[in-house]
Amino acid sequence: MACFTVPLAEAVIVSAVKAVAFKRNADSVISESKKEKLAEIKENIKNLEKMLYGGSFLLAIEHIYHGEVVLYPPFLTAMNNPEDIPEMLHEMATVGVGMAVLVTAVWCAAVGVRALFRKLSKRSGAVLQGAL
Repeated sequence: MACFTVPLAEAVIVSAVKAVAFKRNADSVISESKKEKLAEIKENIKNLEKMLYGGSFLLAIEHIYHGEVVLYPPFLTAMNNPEDIPEMLHEMATVGVGMAVLVTAVWCAAVGVRALFRKLSKRSGAVLQGAL
């Protein structure tokens, strides 16, 4: 019913943290290698945002299609009947949190694999240059 709101809330929090964390623009103070690392971190966080916002959007569309979410207040059909609210909160706590954790875990794995490939490509590039 409202499971998409948990990853959406995580996406909003990630966006806010990113905006605060990268607000300072001290480009003249940091070195080139740190600028590259910051750019890579920004790109990784941007990918997490895309995954969370995109998944939440698609789930919201699916819930609208099935009539669980309507475009007029109270928006969630479970809110019309007070007896359905505990079921909705349980779904948010189980399915919603599970989806948010899974998306974040997949993102972490993708970041790790990407870092591993970069490390291996740098190492193989150094070996090739040493052979020449």
